[in-house]
Amino acid sequence: MGEAGRAETEIAALRAGIARGLTHIDTAEMYGSGSAEELIAEAIRDIPRRDLFIVSKVLPQHASHAGTLRACEQSLRRLRTDHLDVYLLHWRGSVPLADTLGALEELVDQGKIRALGVSNFDVPDLEEARRLLRRHPIACNQVLYHLGERHIDADLVPYCAQHDIAVVGYSPFGHGRFPSERSAGGRALAVVAARHGATPRQVALAFLSREPPLFTIPKASTVAHAEENAGALGLVLDARDLAELDAAFPVRAGSELPVI
Repeated sequence: MGEAGRAETEIAALRAGIARGLTHIDTAEMYGSGSAEELIAEAIRDIPRRDLFIVSKVLPQHASHAGTLRACEQSLRRLRTDHLDVYLLHWRGSVPLADTLGALEELVDQGKIRALGVSNFDVPDLEEARRLLRRHPIACNQVLYHLGERHIDADLVPYCAQHDIAVVGYSPFGHGRFPSERSAGGRALAVVAARHGATPRQVALAFLSREPPLFTIPKASTVAHAEENAGALGLVLDARDLAELDAAFPVRAGSELPVI
């Protein structure tokens, strides 16, 4: 979000989502080179800050100790807020992880962020990060997670559940590769959706957030998308639904984590 010429539509989408209970707003300094954060600030200017859960991310090339502190200040200024609910390292780069994590802990101590997190981390990365942290835990790990890309269910999700780390799945609709109606997976989604009076995308969101520690953050750049996403909030899948979807979208190991 934050592309030129789309501000009015995107602000309307954000406000529509918030009005329907979608209050976890995910952004990053990378998105639109900061323009996404500025757009969010405009969208939320009349909404009480306590009603929102705002997350942003620092780029790895900015993630030195001083650079992380500076990047956070810049994000706070663009968002027009005095704190973030969670601040993440967007992905690992060449800066020593200890430097970044030390800065994130300092930001928690200062009250500029409520919690710290990471993104695109595998289990060995998380183990290293947990060893390096001194005062504050990892709140979440944001990773790719959609029906066609479930490799994290094999080891990352169980590890995060064991250590009280939320798994925040991005791109839940698969980067334009959502199962077609004619595919086996698409037919399975349609069957479950029909049982619940829902849409296949709502079923996908419900499946991807079916149990702790799973959350998901679908993009919504139009009001219609926001409203459809919000329709998944009350959708609870039963054991039959979960078994059918699990069979239609099996876990495959060995996939790479892209960076978003």
